[in-house]
Amino acid sequence: MTKFLLISEDSEKERIVKETFASDEVITSIDEMMIFDTLKVEEPEIVIIDGDLNSLELKPLCRKIKQFPVVILLIVGEVRHNKDVTHNVNLFIKTPLDKKLLAATIDASMQTRQSLIKMTKANQELARSLYQLNVLYNTSSQLAGTLDKDKLLKIMVEGIEKSLNFELSCTLMFRSEREPVLIINSLYKISDRLLEALKLRAILSYKSLLSDPPFDIKIGNLKIEKNIKHNVKEYDFSVLRYDNLFAPITSSDEFFGFTEIYREKQFSTEDATCFQTLVQQVTIPLQSASFTQELKTTNRKLQKLERLKSEFISIVSHELRTPLTAIKNAMDIILSGKAGEMTENIQKFVSMGKRNAIRLSGIINDLLDISKIEAGKMDFKFELTHIEPVIEYVKNNLTVVAKEKDLTLKYTPSEASPEIYADSNRLEQVLTNLVSNAIKFSPSAGTIEISSRVINARELQYDHCFEEDIKKLQGNYLQVCVEDQGIGIERKDLNHVFDKFAQIENSLSRQVGGSGLGLPIARQLMESHNGAIWCDSEINKGSRFYFVIPIANDKSNFNMIKKQIIQKARSSGGTAAIINIKSTSSIIDNLMKEENLLNKTYLTNSLVEKDGEMTSLSMVILDGDKPACEFLKKKIDTITAQKENVYGKCDIMYSYEIEGDVHEKDSYSR
Repeated sequence: MTKFLLISEDSEKERIVKETFASDEVITSIDEMMIFDTLKVEEPEIVIIDGDLNSLELKPLCRKIKQFPVVILLIVGEVRHNKDVTHNVNLFIKTPLDKKLLAATIDASMQTRQSLIKMTKANQELARSLYQLNVLYNTSSQLAGTLDKDKLLKIMVEGIEKSLNFELSCTLMFRSEREPVLIINSLYKISDRLLEALKLRAILSYKSLLSDPPFDIKIGNLKIEKNIKHNVKEYDFSVLRYDNLFAPITSSDEFFGFTEIYREKQFSTEDATCFQTLVQQVTIPLQSASFTQELKTTNRKLQKLERLKSEFISIVSHELRTPLTAIKNAMDIILSGKAGEMTENIQKFVSMGKRNAIRLSGIINDLLDISKIEAGKMDFKFELTHIEPVIEYVKNNLTVVAKEKDLTLKYTPSEASPEIYADSNRLEQVLTNLVSNAIKFSPSAGTIEISSRVINARELQYDHCFEEDIKKLQGNYLQVCVEDQGIGIERKDLNHVFDKFAQIENSLSRQVGGSGLGLPIARQLMESHNGAIWCDSEINKGSRFYFVIPIANDKSNFNMIKKQIIQKARSSGGTAAIINIKSTSSIIDNLMKEENLLNKTYLTNSLVEKDGEMTSLSMVILDGDKPACEFLKKKIDTITAQKENVYGKCDIMYSYEIEGDVHEKDSYSR
């Protein structure tokens, strides 16, 4: 049945309208207040206005009626109306009224109205769907930006709230295997008995979802977190009668929890689809977060085991070194004849014992070195030096040992004598190891040649198995080579030469023995010098071991200083900050001239690199931390803002890294 509102004082027109729409309800009125009360209370669909009406002014009347969701039909009679009236009317019909024409006009208008209503509804649903899709997209983007479980679930709940406008949500999650948490988000505060009901409902849902629950949740061990928006009223049991949606948060092999939402207004099929999609979106990031957490836990355990191993090796090595020193001293005294005369056999066995004590001492020293390197506690004293004194020292020390096998040590120095930034003692250790190996694995009456030269990284020649170590090198390097005429190494074994405790299996290696740590230590020491070490070899023709160290320049020196400071920070459990400021050359120059800005503490270990108009200033600071980096940025921003006549509208890019137990990076521009 259709409702009509007829605004007319003509009884004939009223009769015709009522007869035409006898099966419908026709309300007649000419009182303005009654007209608008009828529109508000009765909500008619059609308003018929008599154009010959004299008791009301039609212009404001039509304009006010148009604000209601109705179809307005104007009966056009003798009175002519201007556009101010006709503009606010939907339909027209002329007098005298014809019942069939009137009925047809109203019928057509009703069909049009229904179509418009459907179109409006469809547009509203489309707008709502587009909004939900936008929420889904934004939520997906936010979920991809974190691996924190709490944040992931918070983002999911916020996405559900934006798209579905729930009154209450309950989300069960596990912060750890034994820490279940029920997170309640509510429009209004909730009563105590409703809270107990929600807890019980969550426990029952959990048990029904899993046939064999890994953890027994009870009321007492279920932690509650409440997020209440308004305290103006309180929800009670009645909220449980609202329409609700429920979804488990689970992947194929892992259960993360579930979420349930309540809303007084009924959910549509599209709402349920949106809800399920949002819940599914969070499962993959949660799975990644779990994997990451497991990886972190495993890494912590491995680091702990590594520390325990290093500490064990260090303790055992120190405990062995003390009695070994006493044994060596006793043997020296016996061999010197101070303890009395010795027979030839006694001297032979004591000498054998001394040699083995020296060998054992070398193994202990190797164990201590490798444990220090792995623990990040190896001390370095980098300084500008030359390679020639290092090579001469090692050559002189090992000449006697070489002569015992009738071997000749030969040194061919480089034509140039470039400076390197290095720790001479550690270079002696590397070279001693290489030359000692060459002596051990060379047959008698041969030559071992040591050479050095300057070479560019692009000219280095090496087997592909060393590519990962060498391809990162850039610029000019000092290359040292130790070449022997020994037994050689098969090509398939080159990749394992620098592995810990590795000795290439052959009859001679079994005879000479060793700890298998010398070359791994050499490799670690070269990495600490920003260099590399590798070898090539031919069976029964000999081997060539190479190592390279960057030629001293501002950048290589800075990198060595950086490594040294980071090493100190790690060994002491502290931190080191590497700060980078990039801008135009003039701005960097002016910043370096500012008094009390980049003081000596900052500039002592710094590097300036120019690239066209742009310049970077890098500084490394022991005990530097994030607040120090942020403070420096604020100081620079303040000075450049105060001195616009010097700096103008400058663009400065800042970045920093904090190295130590925790490695943190950040970058930002003004």
